[in-house]
Amino acid sequence: MSSKIFPAGPILLVDDEEHFLLSAELTLSSNGITNIETCKDSRQVMQILSKQYYSLVALDINMQHISGIELLRQIVSSYPEIPVIMITAMNDVDSAVLCMKEGAFDYVVKPISNTKLVTTIKRGLELAEIRNENEMLKQSLLRENVEHPEAFQEIVTRSVPLRSIFRYIEAIAKTNLPVLITGETGTGKELFAEAVHKASGRKGELVTVNVAGVDDDFFSDTLFGHKKGAFTGAESERKGLIEKADNGTLFLDEIGDLSIASQVKLLRLLQDGSYYPLGSDIAKLSDARIIVATHRDIKTMQAGDTFRQDLYYRLKSHHIAIPPLRERKSDVPYLIDHFISKAATTLSKIRPTAPKELYTLLANYPFPGNVRELEGIIFEAVSVHISGILSLESIRKNIAVHNKERNSKDAVSLLDHQSNELLSFPGRFPTLEEAEDSLIEEALKRAEGNQTIAAELLGISRRALNNRLRRTEKE
Repeated sequence: MSSKIFPAGPILLVDDEEHFLLSAELTLSSNGITNIETCKDSRQVMQILSKQYYSLVALDINMQHISGIELLRQIVSSYPEIPVIMITAMNDVDSAVLCMKEGAFDYVVKPISNTKLVTTIKRGLELAEIRNENEMLKQSLLRENVEHPEAFQEIVTRSVPLRSIFRYIEAIAKTNLPVLITGETGTGKELFAEAVHKASGRKGELVTVNVAGVDDDFFSDTLFGHKKGAFTGAESERKGLIEKADNGTLFLDEIGDLSIASQVKLLRLLQDGSYYPLGSDIAKLSDARIIVATHRDIKTMQAGDTFRQDLYYRLKSHHIAIPPLRERKSDVPYLIDHFISKAATTLSKIRPTAPKELYTLLANYPFPGNVRELEGIIFEAVSVHISGILSLESIRKNIAVHNKERNSKDAVSLLDHQSNELLSFPGRFPTLEEAEDSLIEEALKRAEGNQTIAAELLGISRRALNNRLRRTEKE
């Protein structure tokens, strides 16, 4: 038996059959799961759970005193972060469905093979780890790397590049120079602007303006305000948002869409901190920190004379480039867990249990809409969710809808870029049969053995995949 304690929080096995408890404990211990506690009396379970943190609970359904179903309800209500596995001697579909609706992570039937017991427990522990790390990232992990983790608490990540960005933000946050934030649509540029503002310690507000599609007159009036009588309808003086952001931060989103005339006025503001309200010949000074963001390549736009070169270099004093979600797939499980909790709270619903296949399914999706797309997929699934386990079919339908919407210029460019890297033949050119076998093997690997997901990756039905696998076995 290994001397290593795993997992950090013990597993609680609950069954009134002492023989099963001894057998299960021996099986798990011999497979490296050594931190195990057992309980024969269901009346003691809630008291035991109140004393310390447990990684997982495995419950027999049919027990004296308090049934496993009733205990499941109590545990889900009091300790929703703990995965619960239900164990029964009856292969009853209705019982399995009821357990899942009540929030169980999985359901297994006695007699349980050693392999089935170990793999089920390990999957539950992986879920517990994701939930725990998702919470700890905002506390201990960030605290080890940045001085003010509270500035980044809205950004859910375990990505090393993003944590490097956090440290960079803290280093530049207290300067007065402008900040340029770039990244694809949906990467969370506004959250990073908020992080810069929070880390800066500025006492003023963060004022956000989306300048996409805004003409020069509206831009000037919105930002700089106007004097009474400056134009028809200006019946009173109006202060601009730049004044509202004094001693704070002004965040201009979609700066790549700003007109040339408005770019000149913004450049003047950046150069000397002064601006003119419409109808006034007296300049006002601003102490607002300017942060801008865009999904467009404004460096390339200079060549087409659609973005001023001097403004670009002025804005680029500090540059934050946010990587797309497809380049930090390790964040996907944590974001899924975060958005399920957020959606349940927002929609006033009981937090649903995530299907075991959900993480694998979404880990193989390219997310052209990035974090925002993932949030939308999860929110819509939770909105139609009734009870128990979150519908995987709902997730699949949403992905199909989003795939159809990817026929945009950005998505086509992305697919064109990826197509050059889809296949590579450094050695002997494979036969068609060899190529097919390799594709199936890779799809199953990415799908972690789930044939339904592998078939979706290959663009064929599960039956077609099964036929190919049977043919391979015969050969």
